[in-house]
Amino acid sequence: MLAIWFQSAPSGLGSLGGLALPVLFFVVLYVLMIVPNQRKQKKWQEMLGQLKAGDRVTTNGGIRGTILTVKDDAVVLRVQPDGVKLEFVKNSIAAVTTDEQAS
Repeated sequence: MLAIWFQSAPSGLGSLGGLALPVLFFVVLYVLMIVPNQRKQKKWQEMLGQLKAGDRVTTNGGIRGTILTVKDDAVVLRVQPDGVKLEFVKNSIAAVTTDEQAS
């Protein structure tokens, strides 16, 4: 008897009830995944724009060095212990490190 009542009960939303769940799913997905990633990307782009000679950086490959020169799309790093100069694309810079982080 109870099963018959659920089947015959009219839905107040009609076809919108079936559409509400996928829309809610995409809204939650956007808020939980896309918005934080956009903020992180914006912060990283600002960090790349503020690079200057003398900054200590870490590349995506894990190489740490000091910036000697900054070009349009590249930076030249001095890597210790031998003082080798390496040129990297700016997008390969993962983070600017401070003396406290390097210790």
